[in-house]
Amino acid sequence: MALTLIDISHLLVTRGNAQYGGEAVSQLEHALQCAHLAELAGETPELVTAALLHDIGHLLAPEGEGAERAGRDGLHQCVALPFLRALLPPAVLEPVRLHVDAKRYLCTAERGYQDALSPASQHSLELQGGAYSVEEAVQFVSQPFAHEAIRLRRYDDAAKVAGRSTPAFEHFMHTLATVTARHALASQMPVALPA
Repeated sequence: MALTLIDISHLLVTRGNAQYGGEAVSQLEHALQCAHLAELAGETPELVTAALLHDIGHLLAPEGEGAERAGRDGLHQCVALPFLRALLPPAVLEPVRLHVDAKRYLCTAERGYQDALSPASQHSLELQGGAYSVEEAVQFVSQPFAHEAIRLRRYDDAAKVAGRSTPAFEHFMHTLATVTARHALASQMPVALPA
């Protein structure tokens, strides 16, 4: 089943108040901070949207973040893709899919990156397979949207500050609606916009 804009809005508003892993922010606060950082950096509306939705798989999975608490990788970066594929372009979906791989890449490519991760992010890194080998890192960075995923990863890492001010959720829903409408036009698909 494909999600609509209304479904996404409902999901983020109703389930987004859950704590984001072991961090000091909720899922929604993390999403808003991440999108705001991308917007402040002058990213495209597509990457801002990817920043907003990159962890929505945690909200869609029946066990939420329970897989990580149970010592398993819940593959949240992939859970949402089937639900979003009809609605959003690859410029949104691929950075979402690759943002965990970007963390694994940065652990190999950038000295000190892994040590600077929050304890919760270090724990999830272990579950996600740890740092890439040099060969895996080279392979990762050569694929389409890898550089966008790396930038998304940096916003993700920085979007965990309790009390940080961001634009309202509706601001980013407007960006999401714009990206969705452009994708629908490019795909010649009808799209229902929220009221």
